[in-house]
Formats: sequence, C-alpha cells, structure tokens
Amino acid sequence: MRAARLIKMVLLLQSRPSMTAAELARELEVSERTVTRDAQALSEAGVPVYADRGRAGGYRLIGGYRTRLTGLARGEAEALFLSGVPGALREMGLEDAASAARLKVSAALLPSLRDASRTAAQRFHLDAPNWFTEPKAPELLPAVADAVWDDRRISARYRSRQAEVERELEPYGLVLKAGVWYLCARVPEPGSYRVYRIDRFTAVEAGGERFERDEEFDLPAFWDEQAERFARSILRAEVVVRLSQAGARALPYAVDPVAAREALAAADAPDEEGRLTLTLPVESEEVAHAQLAGLGPEVEVLEPGSLRTRFAEDARRLARLYGT
Repeated sequence: MRAARLIKMVLLLQSRPSMTAAELARELEVSERTVTRDAQALSEAGVPVYADRGRAGGYRLIGGYRTRLTGLARGEAEALFLSGVPGALREMGLEDAASAARLKVSAALLPSLRDASRTAAQRFHLDAPNWFTEPKAPELLPAVADAVWDDRRISARYRSRQAEVERELEPYGLVLKAGVWYLCARVPEPGSYRVYRIDRFTAVEAGGERFERDEEFDLPAFWDEQAERFARSILRAEVVVRLSQAGARALPYAVDPVAAREALAAADAPDEEGRLTLTLPVESEEVAHAQLAGLGPEVEVLEPGSLRTRFAEDARRLARLYGT
C-alpha cells in the first residue's frame, strides 16, 4: 500500500510544478504528517524531492527528474477510456486504475498540456441516472465487470419473472442505461446473445476458463437493436385518439416517441377543427391512461370504450373539484 502511495506521490509531483503538503494529503488521502514522512523516504531512496519553506512553499522535484513508471498497464489503459464516467468507474471497481492512468498520462505530457485533465473535467460531466431516483450499484457488478474485462466465463444465478435460473454465460459487455446496469452475454448453448439486468443476479462465479471473443460483435449496435426490439415488444395494445395541434406536438413527450412519430406520420389529414385522429400503440390500457392524462384537453380518447369511460369519469371528477 505504501509503495503504491509513494509512486503516486512521485507522479503527482512530476505532473505539476509544485504541490503543498495539504494538496498532496488530499490527493493521497493521508495526513500532512504522512506526506512529510513519505517525502523523506523518497529523498532517502534517491528521488530528488525538495521542500520549499514558507507560506507559498510546497514539494517539488528538482534536476529535471523524470520517472520511468509512466507505462500504462492494460487495466489502466482500458479504464482511461472510461474516465469521463467517474460514477460508472467507481461502481465497476475501476476508480483506482483510472486515477493511476490519468496520473501517468499527465506525467508524460508536456508541461503546457498537464492541465488538460483538469480543464476537461471542468467542461464535461456525465450523470447517467434518471431524475428523482436513488442510484444503487448492484452488489455483483464488480465481479461481472472483472469477467468482462478478462473474457472469463461465468456461472450465474439469475432471478427472472418466473423463477431463479442458472446460466453459463460468456460476458461480452456492460451497458449503463438510465442508471440501470445490463450485461450483454453470449449463452454457449444455443449460442445466442442475450441481455441481463445485473441487479437480478443473485450469484456470480468466474471460472478459470477464458472464452474466445467474437471480434465482429458490435456492442453499441447490438444494444440499439435489443433496445428497439424491447420497446416495440411491450406495445401490445392500441388506442384511437383525437389530438389538437398542441396535443400532436406534445404526444412524443408523453408516450413512446418512436411509436408517437410513426402514428402521427400515418394519421389522416386534420379535420375541420384542426384535430388529428390516429391509432397509437401502447403498453396497456392502464399505462395509456396514465400517459395520455398528461395531455389534458388536448387529447380525446375514441377507442377502446373502456378507456374513454375512464377519461369521462376523470372529467366529471375535475368538474366537481373546479366547478363549471
């Protein structure tokens, strides 16, 4: 642990002109007294760490010293490409690897470019979870992530809607969608690719056997295809609605946007009141009621009759609340 901290201290000092004891303590997550002892240990080991005294003082390397410890390990290099998503790195257990990689890259840059990581962090941040949700990383995510990086087969227990099942999987890739982690994996028998929610894994064990990855597998393309298929698969019912122009503009924000755009494109010409009548695919009558209610008087449900009856009852209750 101390050896890793000393290396990190050298890389920090190499990437900046100087750092105060307080800054080093904050970066290394130790006390200033520990920083002093570490600086002394480095000096005794032949690393030219110099301490400037006074209010503006700090620690720096002298004599143009350059460490040769800037070569990236594979895990650090892979984590570096994910360094724009710190929350995801932390949940996968790769935060330390990414930190080490950034330090090594910074140490290898010209002095005029060493603030690149700081300026980039000031200008871009990814916050993946939805609003009003408490993101919680699945407990087994680090184990799954390790298997993904190492191309190792896993034995997993998965909680489906019907029952808990056991699967032998070849983990190909991870996807973070709206704060939820998914695993895209190949099932050796029958040799098909499937998607699993990681928070539904109840047990994961990585074996010693590595699988041979299909280099033609395209994770983004596979995910897009599966996401579109899933979105269409849940639209099992239809409703017929009559929309004002304002309702037509708001429809893609109230229901599935792809389904809304396709329904609007297939609608007949507006009637004499400027309203559009269209058939809209929906998940269920319950879901359609909740979604279309947000459009208020800009939508009129024509079919099915049971859904129209619900909206008529909503209108009567609103009239009782607010008067005529």
